[in-house]
Amino acid sequence: MARRAPRWYFSFRSPYSWMAYRDLVDHHPQEAERIEWLPFWEPDPSAQDELEQSNIRLPYVPMSKEKHLYILQDVRRLARARDLEMVWPVDPAPRWEVSHLAYLAAERRGVGREFIAETYRTRWERGEDISRPDTMRKIAETIGADPEALARAHEDPEIRELGMAALGSLHRDGVFGVPFFICGFDKYWGVDRLPDFLRRLQSLKVS
Repeated sequence: MARRAPRWYFSFRSPYSWMAYRDLVDHHPQEAERIEWLPFWEPDPSAQDELEQSNIRLPYVPMSKEKHLYILQDVRRLARARDLEMVWPVDPAPRWEVSHLAYLAAERRGVGREFIAETYRTRWERGEDISRPDTMRKIAETIGADPEALARAHEDPEIRELGMAALGSLHRDGVFGVPFFICGFDKYWGVDRLPDFLRRLQSLKVS
């Protein structure tokens, strides 16, 4: 069996994933082009039922109040260290499949990286709600994609099937959080592990 390409799992929800994204594309653009990009999100009830029927259980653990307060402090500290301006978003009714399945629709149309960049800006620099289909329409218009295709991606059976395959991939890879990097048999979890992943990646022969 051929070994899979080096890859990383990202999430629009996670501020640590946003910072890893900025570290990667701002400072290591060549390496960013060498790896596979895969989304990570919490499935909606319908997808969760389908996963359980396939004996796939994703390792989601509710966050404690203490951990949430720590993350608020930690993220501010890490953002300042990177000179990143951020706005902490408010998610009144989070539906993470809206943005992550829209990403799969954008990737299918050849504008996946553009979608990622604009969605991260929308959430972490402008504080907008990416659980709203209208937000996906705005992002699609900005990147020159079909607004309705991205806004309704979470309702599209073909895109939802791609989403199930993506969730199955993170299950097989043993992914339990983001950002999560994999190179060969080596796994790296957390934004602070990105340098280790990059060193491992750079040690490989460029194909």
